[in-house]
Amino acid sequence: MEGTETLSPRASAASPRASADTTSAETIIVLDFGGQTSRLIARRVRECHVYSEFLPHDTPWEEIVRRKPRGIILSGSPSSVYDENAPRCDERVFSGEIPVLGICYGLQLLTHELGGKVEPFQKREFGAAELRVVEGDSPLFRKLSGELQVWMSHGDAVASLPPGFHAVASTSNSPLAAIDNGRIAGIQFHPEVLHTPQGTDILRNFLFEYCGCHGTWTAGSIAHEAIERIREQVGSQRVLCALSGGVDSSVVALLLNEAIGDRLVCVFVDNGLLRKDEAQQVIETFGRHYHLNLVHVDASDRFLNRLAGVEDPEEKRKIIGDEFIRVFMAEVDSPRVGTVDFLAQGTLYPDVIESTSHDTTAAHKIKTHHNVGGLPKDMPFKLVEPLRYLFKDEVREVGLQLGLPEDMVWRQPFPGPGLAVRVIGEVTRQRLDTLREADAIVEQEIRAAGLYRDLWQSFAVLTPLRSVGVMGDARTYSNVVAVRAVTSQDAMTADWARLPHELLARISNRIVNEVGGVNRVVYDITSKPPGTIEWE
Repeated sequence: MEGTETLSPRASAASPRASADTTSAETIIVLDFGGQTSRLIARRVRECHVYSEFLPHDTPWEEIVRRKPRGIILSGSPSSVYDENAPRCDERVFSGEIPVLGICYGLQLLTHELGGKVEPFQKREFGAAELRVVEGDSPLFRKLSGELQVWMSHGDAVASLPPGFHAVASTSNSPLAAIDNGRIAGIQFHPEVLHTPQGTDILRNFLFEYCGCHGTWTAGSIAHEAIERIREQVGSQRVLCALSGGVDSSVVALLLNEAIGDRLVCVFVDNGLLRKDEAQQVIETFGRHYHLNLVHVDASDRFLNRLAGVEDPEEKRKIIGDEFIRVFMAEVDSPRVGTVDFLAQGTLYPDVIESTSHDTTAAHKIKTHHNVGGLPKDMPFKLVEPLRYLFKDEVREVGLQLGLPEDMVWRQPFPGPGLAVRVIGEVTRQRLDTLREADAIVEQEIRAAGLYRDLWQSFAVLTPLRSVGVMGDARTYSNVVAVRAVTSQDAMTADWARLPHELLARISNRIVNEVGGVNRVVYDITSKPPGTIEWE
């Protein structure tokens, strides 16, 4: 995502538009019919620097029009258009008032609704296919003539065209693989997946050629637009932000700081379960560099006392969540925080999407989030969610635009319960210290190898095992550390990373030699599924 001018730590920034008041001149609505890759469409549109919103298929026309979209994209679906309960959209979507692109089921739906015919496919088409484009016949394939590799996934196909449409591309199995009438277009394949190499080019053609977009939605424009929305919502009141040091809460804190300055108070709870030097980094970055009104609470003794003797991972999570609430609420009532009117959360767009059922109307039903440890529902605060229309990569871009250090922007995901779920078994101060040292070595070596940003997560786990070893001429009976590194797109699935043997050897050698009480290192080669990314 290209930015405009770089914002200083005190420049203006905030969230993109709220759903209730979308006024941008360049908005694309993606109507979701339940396809497995539907969300990717919105991501690909945003990669073209055009703002997109993801709405249920049954969103009323009035709700769509209120957002003033430049175009509408209809997603795929596991359904067939001739099924009794097939998902439909408001028929006015096909009026031609707003440009429409139908993808897979979206193509079949617009064909069905506009007078064409859709039939079960005699030969199903799943996987790669060669698409033959009629040169110069459709702006959708501008500069993309000849044969293109595309990804198909359908059991139905267009048998006859709606009036006014013509075919603009075909495959050996689908003679009507792309159709167009100059205002509404449909494609049988999926441009949003990586298996369609030029899919983003096709989407960009729809956005720029049909919808008249210019691609002005950048990290800089997001930031400058958002600051005004925060100020409009908060007015002259005060905001409380739970700051963990993760990228989401960090970006939220900086956005609010730019918007309202000293009327923001951040509470950072050090639970004693953070990575090596992480607490000091948060204090240094936000308290001393950005000069935020930061309340630092060292509650490590409280958390460790409550975790004493506990081995079950679910019990650990419950204790940590409950203790966080106790500590946080105690600070809310303290003179250090004072009276606040709003609570800031790092809710992201995937949270918003996941809370919306495909069987509901357009209203986004926001689920109860756990960003600040599962706070009581009756808390007397109004929510400020500056990131609720951003994906994770967009949050990172805004963080960079605000001047957040790269090592914080690109920090790998960290579990809410912290190192408590990477110390397998009982959590003690000594075991945490052992794990911190081993984990720091893993991160240092992964970074030195230039692989840190290629991995979804990489970390050390302190197992409950002890093994016999020989160090010098003496027998040892010490701890076993496991190293875990995975690649993933979204954490729903993950594959174990094929790290170079030389790198694994350096990590093992350093841990055994530099971390007291460890004499063996193993590498976890389990993917998800059947395993999970974390061990607990």
